[in-house]
Amino acid sequence: MIKIDKEIKSPINVGLFVTCLADLMRPQVAFAAVTLLESGGCTVRVPREQSCCGQPALNSGDRASTTEIAKNVIRAFAEDDYVVAPSGSCADTLINKYSTLFRHDAQWAGRAQSLADKTFELTSFLTEKLDFNLEGVSYPGVCTYHDSCSGLRELGIQKQPRKLLAGVKGMALSELEDSSVCCGFGGLFSVKYPDISGRIVSDKCAQITQTDADTVIGGDLGCLLNIAGRLRREGKRLKVFHIAEVLAGMTDGPAIGEGEGET
Repeated sequence: MIKIDKEIKSPINVGLFVTCLADLMRPQVAFAAVTLLESGGCTVRVPREQSCCGQPALNSGDRASTTEIAKNVIRAFAEDDYVVAPSGSCADTLINKYSTLFRHDAQWAGRAQSLADKTFELTSFLTEKLDFNLEGVSYPGVCTYHDSCSGLRELGIQKQPRKLLAGVKGMALSELEDSSVCCGFGGLFSVKYPDISGRIVSDKCAQITQTDADTVIGGDLGCLLNIAGRLRREGKRLKVFHIAEVLAGMTDGPAIGEGEGET
């Protein structure tokens, strides 16, 4: 159960930024996000015209393509009171990167800042804008939480997911020794430097094993797909879930990395 913050007028009109990875690899993350937001009294809209946030193009130096992508996203969510993304990486792009991208564009700078001002990562929105009281959700087992780089360093997301997980019945949280260390995915980093990326995620998986956890939870699907893939290749049978799936009670089916088409 999620209670609405009295400071926010109901209904709360939220635009869900689905993210590319959720759309292509793990739609259940988006469905879980919708469930959580609607339980909190939000009216959720998922604009069909939304696209990638543009982060891959931006990281590769393709400013022209990034600009066109950003304009499309800004237009797609113009009518929403809030924009919520189940990804710290994508949320960071909308919040911090767009305003920098358009800082010399008088026509678009204001629109980019307006989007930034109303955009939140999912766990941040649930804890900071909604009075979140979780009831009736359980996940028996020992879990460990991976903090994604963008969410932690760019948006300060660290306490929010742990506050939410504390309300899940039956869950014990065993912290990683270096939960804030990169998993090696880093978007295009894993493509440009596969050997280094592979070593980093192997080290991450070794630390995960040391926690004696049976489940890995995180807030960024890129990190989770990377970790799940490495765990599976190393023969380690841990489950991996996005935090939205756990909070929404959607953990009965295959975990990340176990479903068809996931790596």
